[in-house]
Amino acid sequence: MTAAPVLRPGSPERAGLDADELRRLVRDVRALPQGPRPWCAGAVVLAGRGSVIAVAEAVGWAVRYAGAGGSAAPRATGGPADGTPVELPPSERVPMGVDTPFDLASLTKLCTAIAAVQQLERGALALDAPVARYAPECTGAAAHGITVRQLLTHTSGLRPELPLYELPDAASRLRALRAEVPSGEVGAYVYSDLNMLLLQQVLERVTGRPLDRLVREGITGPLGMAATRFGPCPGAAATEDQRRPWAKADRGMLRGEVHDENAWALGGVAGHAGLFGTARDLAVLCRALLNGGTYGAARILGSDSVDLMLAAPGLGFGVDQAWFMGELAGRGAAGHTGFTGTSLVLDPATDTFLVLLANTVHPRRQPLDNGPRRGAATALARAVAAGPPPGAARRPPAPPGH
Repeated sequence: MTAAPVLRPGSPERAGLDADELRRLVRDVRALPQGPRPWCAGAVVLAGRGSVIAVAEAVGWAVRYAGAGGSAAPRATGGPADGTPVELPPSERVPMGVDTPFDLASLTKLCTAIAAVQQLERGALALDAPVARYAPECTGAAAHGITVRQLLTHTSGLRPELPLYELPDAASRLRALRAEVPSGEVGAYVYSDLNMLLLQQVLERVTGRPLDRLVREGITGPLGMAATRFGPCPGAAATEDQRRPWAKADRGMLRGEVHDENAWALGGVAGHAGLFGTARDLAVLCRALLNGGTYGAARILGSDSVDLMLAAPGLGFGVDQAWFMGELAGRGAAGHTGFTGTSLVLDPATDTFLVLLANTVHPRRQPLDNGPRRGAATALARAVAAGPPPGAARRPPAPPGH
């Protein structure tokens, strides 16, 4: 197998991107941690085309806040705690770096989906086979004939979330997950964390290996994504000061521990959340998929399997979702977002990729404005449209006499 190109830094011109549009992208990202109501404490953006990384920028703070103010209990007046952010002194803040790891939240689902498609390639799974064939202990899915495809496309009818973290122990949490039955129409799209949690059950039963090992041996290890792993991850960007009433659990300020309550309750390794990683590692994953499943000398999927994953409606991936892909959507762009503020988009039509990681839940969750995600993707799309042909960077003139 011929080695596929690997990522390297380069100019916008070398990537075939318009420099002015990329400057606008960077300017807008630099503004995200600013102002009285910042979108995030800090962010990292990485964007490029082909094998060229044309933008790699870190802004703001990996740790900016001591926590959220007010009492964790209701006030004497009966009102809720206000959760006002309490900033650390500048000397105690931790600046964001391009290599800062983030809690990737639901971007974990992409690796779970890839691990499943790898088993399809090996013949260990069949896409339209019932879950009951592989994991009969998942009695709820078995009773309703839910298939592997329906888990991967969020068409199982399962509700979006099940509060497993409220149950007392691991055994009761697994029983509840396995017994869960559809609350809606099987075949209709409803985004649900439970799909990837059940897919984890299937994968672990079929392979006899835990999910973290499947991801490490089948994806992150071969691709050299050394910074991507399930937690704990002590140097990661901070997420939430998890306290009631604004959070679902009382855990305090989180940094390097998984933010998602169900992933935490399941021991930190879960099909829907739990991975930590860097922007560059995610760019490597994007590049591997854009290369048809290869990166350098490694192959994680066959090109037909990549096409299957990225074809609408997508297996694990969302396809042409303009609400966060902006003007990259419309020609087969694929990607995903994560609750903590993470997102990635890869566009086979233009051979471009965009990773935007932010800690928007630090120090507490709030209604998320997807405008910055759309804006960054739109700036990249416009940089393609206005850019030169890839590889058009000028070489310096030869010295006289040569």
